[in-house]
Amino acid sequence: MTTSTPLDQSLLYPSPMREFWQAFAHNKGAVAGLGFMLVLIICALFAPWLAPHAPSEQYRDFLLTPPAWLEGGQWRFLLGTDELGRDLLSRLIHGARLSLLIGLASVLLSLIPGVLLGLVAGFFPRLLGPSIMRLMDVMLALPSLLLAVAIVAILGPGLINTIFAIAIVSLPAYVRLTRAAVMSELDRDYVTGARLAGARLPRLMFVTVLPNCMAPLIVQATLSFSSAILDAAALGFLGLGVQPPTPEWGTMLASARDYIERAWWVVTLPGLTILLSVLAINLMGDGLRDALDPKLKNAA
Repeated sequence: MTTSTPLDQSLLYPSPMREFWQAFAHNKGAVAGLGFMLVLIICALFAPWLAPHAPSEQYRDFLLTPPAWLEGGQWRFLLGTDELGRDLLSRLIHGARLSLLIGLASVLLSLIPGVLLGLVAGFFPRLLGPSIMRLMDVMLALPSLLLAVAIVAILGPGLINTIFAIAIVSLPAYVRLTRAAVMSELDRDYVTGARLAGARLPRLMFVTVLPNCMAPLIVQATLSFSSAILDAAALGFLGLGVQPPTPEWGTMLASARDYIERAWWVVTLPGLTILLSVLAINLMGDGLRDALDPKLKNAA
């Protein structure tokens, strides 16, 4: 008589986190983007220890020194120096702190009020919804970068005002996305059951409906993170963002544009860092969309 070995329940019914990771890891580009972002986050967190030099320290004898692998380069300055003799690698590492800070802060400052306004617009489609959505339509009618430039011009250049400007520009996307998700959920049976059970409006909004709308919001937040880095770099390039000598990728591009012909690395390396960071975040967004969307998971 043979005895059957019971199957591991975790194989039959994987945990939600394991199922999410399996779907996310199926997208190789998303995994590569995640790896790059982890390296960037480590560089940002441990910048004072990883950077070989202070970001604002000037070496007057080494102005526009090329990277170490080129003729005339020195291994003391692995990626070369800029027009003031500052180490480019150290400034790129410290610049990652500001870029990630701007991206995270602006996403949070736009996500929280955007979700609240979207919930209100979805639950009160006749009373408050039209006025909220018309305001969002007016904001969307203006080009995002132009609106950010106008806001920074009014508030003044600087880190805090840059974060506020980018957050305001990103707000309409969260409001519209939240409202659309709420409107699609309100007619479902579980919402009707919660209402019949006597659930009050705050519980319906934040406990019953909002958790089921989080998947598209997470994807939008990830993509907005990359847009915030681009907008911050654009504002810095125009002289309206973070002010020198603070190391920020867009500001580094602006100060080095006059030397593009004689010292290509001072422009190429910050631009390449912005490109790779935005590409990595967008790849992660694609992976999150594939992992969180049930239709895409079933299709795969």
